[in-house]
Amino acid sequence: MGIPFSAIVVIVVVIYFLSSIKILAEYERGVIFRLGRLLEHAKGPGLIFVFAPLDRIVRISLRQEALEVPPQDIITRDNVTLKVNAVIFLRVIDPRRAVVEVSNYVYQTSQFAQTTLRSVLGELELDELLAHRDKINLRLQSILDTHTAPWGVKVVNVEVKQVDMPESMLRAMAKQAEAEREKRSKIIHAEGEFSAAQRLVDAAKLLATEPVSVQLRYLQTLTEIGVEKNTTVVFPVPVDFFSGIQKLLGKTDGAGSQPATTR
Repeated sequence: MGIPFSAIVVIVVVIYFLSSIKILAEYERGVIFRLGRLLEHAKGPGLIFVFAPLDRIVRISLRQEALEVPPQDIITRDNVTLKVNAVIFLRVIDPRRAVVEVSNYVYQTSQFAQTTLRSVLGELELDELLAHRDKINLRLQSILDTHTAPWGVKVVNVEVKQVDMPESMLRAMAKQAEAEREKRSKIIHAEGEFSAAQRLVDAAKLLATEPVSVQLRYLQTLTEIGVEKNTTVVFPVPVDFFSGIQKLLGKTDGAGSQPATTR
């Protein structure tokens, strides 16, 4: 006995109905084109029906994607040649525009990011590029996000990943850092000498109020030297001591050279 025609029709309808069932994950949306025209809303997540060949579905992921920008040759404003690469984090906000407005939003964003990276970094000096990474990242993100917004794509973040410099520039920067540290060391040493000199002036003024205190300092110095058990002792003698002796000798010579008087 042959299968009735009605049963064949039912089987075909069931198979067609089952093949029209599509399951979209939580992070997926289905952009449906019915007879070539875009439907008003994207479908998903969950169970949806796509009636081929009337409908055609394009799956779009809403998850955040990381896009690496290849190394770009950049000449900074102070004529330094660099190789800079970056990474872009983006996600689709409007699946319908991401399908209709651009053929491949990932490739388009990558190409535009390369030109933007060269133009923005070419306006900066090397020191600005190394010292203000956060400001540069925000500027790149703002420029890229402005151009990708009509596509329904949001640039979440942009990070300058690596900056490769020539060996000669690395050596020059090392010398500059060494010179800067030496400069700071000399300044700190000079400030220490100034503070020590100021303290010595204050100590001299204090000792000048009581001359006996100088003799006490001499005795203390001798005590400290004696503890070391040195064979040679260098004892400081003030200049005033020699001037006093010279004055005393001058008076003695003057008294001895006076002629004797006779009556």
